Amino acid sequence: MAAMDSIRNIVILTGAGISAESGIDTFRGANDGRGGLWENHRVEDVATPGAYERDPDLVLRFYDMRRAAIQDKQPNAAHHALARLDREWAREPGRELLIVTQNVDDLHQRGGARRVLHMHGQHLTAWCGACDMRSPWTGPLAQRPPCPACGAAALRPDIVWFGEMPYRMDEIYAALRKADLFVSIGTSGAVYPAAGFVRSARELGIRTLELNLERSQGSDWFHETRLGPATQVVPAWVDELLGG
Repeated sequence: MAAMDSIRNIVILTGAGISAESGIDTFRGANDGRGGLWENHRVEDVATPGAYERDPDLVLRFYDMRRAAIQDKQPNAAHHALARLDREWAREPGRELLIVTQNVDDLHQRGGARRVLHMHGQHLTAWCGACDMRSPWTGPLAQRPPCPACGAAALRPDIVWFGEMPYRMDEIYAALRKADLFVSIGTSGAVYPAAGFVRSARELGIRTLELNLERSQGSDWFHETRLGPATQVVPAWVDELLGG
């Protein structure tokens, strides 16, 4: 890795692999036959705008189940390590850090991280199609509860579905342009635009590091790949970066 004292600004991308050890299942895991809450639901059935138009009851019930499930999960050592980095990195003036997550759980925040950007939305907020407001939400949506802001029965999961534009892309690319180090943790390298961040970083001359259980589809773009469970490789990297 580049010399530690040359690193000032860091952008970290996290994916499903960082939450898997907390017991949060993914589409990929269910489709591999390992079961989980996504079992028997194709992407096309529950995670696209077309699915919501065809069968909103199914989609809302599905996300109600997911929303309830994540509230029983706990942050793991990888989340806590990034929260430590978030706290300690800013102690020296002129250093910046941003955690960009593809995950829609809140384990980064519950682990203590504050500088977190959810590019794919969050389970624990609801988006009103009538007034465009987003509200904190922990309960079900299938019964069409009123929007806290306008009263309309138009709430949907605040999730970026396949075919929709991820949130705050301008902010992400602005952070990348200032970064000295881009780190990808627990991602498959298969879902764009996040899968393209490493290529953008390389083209900008930014050092790139992958921490993953196995090599991703984008591994060849990284300067360095470290393999192992997130609960092991992430704390070890944070210790190295912070000097123990």
